[in-house]
Parts: sequence; structure tokens; C-alpha cells
Amino acid sequence: QVQLVESGGGLVQAGGSLSLSCAASGRTFSRNAMAWFRQPPGKEREFVAAITWSTWSPRTYYADSVKGRFTISRDSAKSTVYLQMNSLKPEDTAVYYCAAPKVGNYNTGRISDYDAWGQGTQVTVSS
Repeated sequence: QVQLVESGGGLVQAGGSLSLSCAASGRTFSRNAMAWFRQPPGKEREFVAAITWSTWSPRTYYADSVKGRFTISRDSAKSTVYLQMNSLKPEDTAVYYCAAPKVGNYNTGRISDYDAWGQGTQVTVSS
């Protein structure tokens, strides 16, 4: 089993920046990647970004809505994944969740392919 704990988040003005962290523990070696999802108020949870754990050539994936503004990275030694969010917009307001995909094949953006989730952290962007 994998346990995930997010930190960071908070309130920021539009155009500002925030950084989120996700510390993983447990059987992290069994998972090929980590991802961030978010759930805006009154909306469905959606994919934000993902990164593979590959040491030499990690791959990153982004939702179109955050490309060029958000950066996902990881520190394998610390089993921690980060999400740097720049040029934040009010529509980025959401609860942000860290997630790990199930063992084996998975679709990066498919929520149902993730079976380990953090508790979520609130990000609020004021206009």
C-alpha cells in the first residue's frame, strides 16, 4: 500500500505562485508514476499533471489548461513529488490531490486508474 501526504497550498492573488509537495511512503517502488489532480468547487475531479519515476528520463504530462504555467518534478530519494504553480488564475482554485496509479498498465489522465490518494490541499486564487 502507498500513503500520500500533500502540503503547501493556500491563498494567493491572481498572477502569483504556489508550490505543492506530496510525500509518498509505503510500497512506492511498485508504482510507476505520480500525479496531481484537482477538484474545483462544484465540478468533477480533473487531471493536472503526472511524472514517471524513471531515474534517467522521467516523463511529464500536463493538462492543456496548465501547460506553460505548472511544473511537476520529483525527488526520488525523498519519494516526493512537487507541483510548482505559476501565473495562477482564479479558475485554478480547487482542492489539489496527489495520486499514484495502480500497479501495471494505466492511463495517465484516467481517475479510475489511480488507487492511492492524498487527503487534498486547498488552493484559492483571488482575482
